[in-house]
Amino acid sequence: MNIRTRLVAGSLSGLAVLAGAVAATSPAAVADAARTARVAAAEPVVQTGTLSADAALKIADAALKEAVKQKQRVTVVIVDRSGATRLVLKGDGAGPQTEESARRKAFTAVSFGRTTSELGKGINGGGPSIADIPGTLFLGGGVPVASGGAPVAGIGVGGAPSGDIDESIAQAALKAVAGQLR
Repeated sequence: MNIRTRLVAGSLSGLAVLAGAVAATSPAAVADAARTARVAAAEPVVQTGTLSADAALKIADAALKEAVKQKQRVTVVIVDRSGATRLVLKGDGAGPQTEESARRKAFTAVSFGRTTSELGKGINGGGPSIADIPGTLFLGGGVPVASGGAPVAGIGVGGAPSGDIDESIAQAALKAVAGQLR
């Protein structure tokens, strides 16, 4: 028997053993094997939504216009789903601390998919909490941007004398693209 004949014979006997094993298994085991195969066949690359540069610019422009309307000196930061900074726009007269606070608010909003003012209400100081996560800030002014029910970006505004004002500016900015988000 040559090597080619042995390989074919070995493969056929292996298939016969496998067929016998499958025939002898319960329907539940077959279903479990099918589920495992589907999971194993899942795509190795996952596509996620990203806020376009144009949309980020529209948001930032709307935020600064709202800040001027409210007579506030703020910085606006837009982050993507992973928390990476996409845009920083520091308004005239905004203080040096405003960029960092706006970035952390945007990061917090996109990370948890909720406004930072809403998240801040759940912090009681009675032990470890989400406020202990590095890079987060639970002052008002961070608003998530969602598409298809999932956060795709975060808007952070910092510089007004209260988080409520920062958040009102961020909410007004979100309206600039709200009709375009799916």
